[in-house]
Amino acid sequence: MGEQNMLRILFVCLGNICRSPAAQAVFEKLLVQHQLTGQIEVDSAGILDYHEGEEADPRMRNAARKRGYTITHRSRPITPEDFSQFDHIIAMDRKVLQSLEELESSLTAQEKKRKRAMLSLFLEHTDRSPKEYDVPDPYWSGPEGFEHVMDLIEEGCYALLDNLTNNCIS
Repeated sequence: MGEQNMLRILFVCLGNICRSPAAQAVFEKLLVQHQLTGQIEVDSAGILDYHEGEEADPRMRNAARKRGYTITHRSRPITPEDFSQFDHIIAMDRKVLQSLEELESSLTAQEKKRKRAMLSLFLEHTDRSPKEYDVPDPYWSGPEGFEHVMDLIEEGCYALLDNLTNNCIS
């Protein structure tokens, strides 16, 4: 499959040091396990550039490592170009989705012509009710908060992959 046909997914959270890099790592491992690495590409970004270039939070890396995932991503902010380079931009919570919608509405006319990304909430791909669609930011929590987020991320990644393979990938 050529790169033009590759499905591209961008996970987005607030600072790109906890939730979205964890989702990227989990999803990348699922792609390897399902032999889909040449068909789907993933990345992650943050709404804020405060942590740009930094590794993921050590507590998130530790929670992921305990489950067999390695987070290597370095934080980056989302850019207007991401809307034309990704097929799916997936927000980890409603506030992030609202920020993405605001950024999308501020795209120039030229950028809007090239836009291909569909926006969604990460957990809306699961069987959860809409009131449970937010993945909480574990930054201010203890280890149990990071473990809970990893539970949600694994659930969401499995559901997303299942939806994509049933609907998009042959």
